Amino acid sequence: MEKPARLMSLDALRGFDMLWIIGGEHVIRNLAKASDNTLLNVVSNQMEHVDWIGFHFYDLIMPLFLFMVGMSIPFSVSKRLSLGDSKNKIYRHAIKRSAILFILGMVSQCNLLAFNIDKLFIIHDTLQAIAIGYFISIVIYTQLGLRKQIAIAAGLLFFYWIILTFIPAPGHPAGLMEPQANIAKYVEQLLFGRFDDGPAPYAWVLASLGFIVTVMSGIFASTIIRRDQRLSFVKSSNIQIHKTLLLAITGFALVLTAMVLNIWFPVIKNIWNPTYTFLTSGISFMLFALFYFVIDVKGYQRWAFWLKVIGMNSIAVYIGTDLIDFEGIAKNLVFGLKQFSEPFYPVIVSVTGLLIIYGIMYYMYKKGTFVKI
Repeated sequence: MEKPARLMSLDALRGFDMLWIIGGEHVIRNLAKASDNTLLNVVSNQMEHVDWIGFHFYDLIMPLFLFMVGMSIPFSVSKRLSLGDSKNKIYRHAIKRSAILFILGMVSQCNLLAFNIDKLFIIHDTLQAIAIGYFISIVIYTQLGLRKQIAIAAGLLFFYWIILTFIPAPGHPAGLMEPQANIAKYVEQLLFGRFDDGPAPYAWVLASLGFIVTVMSGIFASTIIRRDQRLSFVKSSNIQIHKTLLLAITGFALVLTAMVLNIWFPVIKNIWNPTYTFLTSGISFMLFALFYFVIDVKGYQRWAFWLKVIGMNSIAVYIGTDLIDFEGIAKNLVFGLKQFSEPFYPVIVSVTGLLIIYGIMYYMYKKGTFVKI
């Protein structure tokens, strides 16, 4: 069976995910504020993280990124093995890549470039979550078969649930889930002390169990794509239709599981609890199924080209938008329009900033310049 060398749907979905990080959410929020349109206000509200319990669309951005990292693992490992690389060489590369991602995360969100130890955090960024989830997942994937991979993923979530439910933080009852009073945050403060991210309610150490499972869920989705598994109740002879349905059904089952768990164990992104992991992995499965069906199965690819351009340089655009004030550059270019365009001037600025970023990404794409780690 010939395996696809690269899925355009995966690149496009990665670009879709990055779009909201690099300025898309600013466009929506500024447009909603300027127009005061009811529908846009609802959409704009989804462009913010929930404070603690609950879920908005914007809470999907980070886990979707991890999910797609997992999807890439079987393809990259297969390619490296076909080129004669040993597993040890793959692990050395994974260690190097994870270390670079972790340091870039410190540059991005942990104030590393402030050169002030009093402002430094150890961990507070998506790239660091990817570094942890990626390395552990690639070891699991290369050492174990699919059934054992699934068993370990389920076991990690069960273990995390046991910790959150039955182990108390000092001075608090077991199972308490408050932003600064839960076992996950206590472990964070215990390990990092002054280098913890302070009053932010995020937990990263115990949440790594969720990071790993989220990346593993991407591996499971990729496994569906790479295997010609047919569903007995589907009459179509098209194997891609079968794969699309299996992706969608798996996603639906995970979301349904999350909805049931949410009755007793609510969704909390900040500590990446098991309910959140089930929910976001399920949505990621279904979202990828949609992109895969439209782009790779039905062949409607032209509309997604601009997303592919962003998606194929995701690390570059992620770091670039952290280090460069593109909105400030945009203001310098369009400030003269302010007198004519209020209250829509912020929309013009955010759209211009996004176009500048895309222009750079398009230039890199045409030149064949892709930043890889």
